[in-house]
Amino acid sequence: MATIKEIAEIVGVSSAAVSRVLNYDDGISVSAETREAIFATAEKIGYKKRIIYPKIENVVLVYWQDAIDELEDIYYTTLRDELKKQAAKVNIELSVITKTDGMEAIPKNTTAFVAIGWMNRSDIKKLYKRCKKGVFIGTSPDEKLFDAVRPNLDSFITQMVDYYIESGLKKIGFVGGTDKDIDTGKPSMDVREWSFRQSMIYYKCLNEDYIYITEDFTVDEGYKAGMQMIKSKNIPDAICVACDTLAVGLLQAFNENNISIPDKVKVFSINDINVARYVSPPLTTFHVDHSAICETALDLLRNKVLNGSKITKTVFVNGLPVFRKST
Repeated sequence: MATIKEIAEIVGVSSAAVSRVLNYDDGISVSAETREAIFATAEKIGYKKRIIYPKIENVVLVYWQDAIDELEDIYYTTLRDELKKQAAKVNIELSVITKTDGMEAIPKNTTAFVAIGWMNRSDIKKLYKRCKKGVFIGTSPDEKLFDAVRPNLDSFITQMVDYYIESGLKKIGFVGGTDKDIDTGKPSMDVREWSFRQSMIYYKCLNEDYIYITEDFTVDEGYKAGMQMIKSKNIPDAICVACDTLAVGLLQAFNENNISIPDKVKVFSINDINVARYVSPPLTTFHVDHSAICETALDLLRNKVLNGSKITKTVFVNGLPVFRKST
């Protein structure tokens, strides 16, 4: 690894001078030629300046996910583990408060928080009273109060439909679940269903008989949706699935009933969980970049804490399709 000492020896100046130039210290008296030579040498030998992150203490990860859902959908646990790993790298002291602990467990001296999971209006108000600097991952329950980072689910579904249409398919179905209204807790339309409907209306191909909305985003519910399709004897040529856990259950139902994939029906999903490459057939799915999502969330948090930013931001993170044998 290249060092400041090596740069100093090549340029013919002291290590202290190199360090001050690389740190943009205007107080050091060196010629423009020397300054330019230091930067050029640093680039040539591959010197990378060490970033020292200011320590941020008393940050809470508000992990508001039911344990039963956690077992079915590893999306949230992957986010949680990635966030903890990245927080340590950027010198953020992070503790975890779960739904079981309750909002009252959040310390009153909390500097900032990152929240994962669904909350109702009452939870959000309690959280705001405890701490006013926070970032939500996966949801944006109140964009005027908090920052948020979300995977671009709307775009993923639109791209799926476009892909099928460009492949000459028009009998396209959808399997998804519901969102919940933060005020009433009652089911509301999830953004993925909304996006599917809008895309299919655009192409004049919407067929309500091909839409299956489940109670939860689980393997079990995906299996039930698949069995309902089979029983109806009205199976589309292609299906957009809201998440991989639903898709795994769907594939199970089709495989048990000898419905050939992708010959009879093609399946395209979202998340790219580890099991997606091992199911039969391997699942075509959008890769959701957990690392990019967590990095963005922590950047927003650091901006709030260190720079005192008053402007809230909602950031949508795109993903890449991973094509496998299910399409």
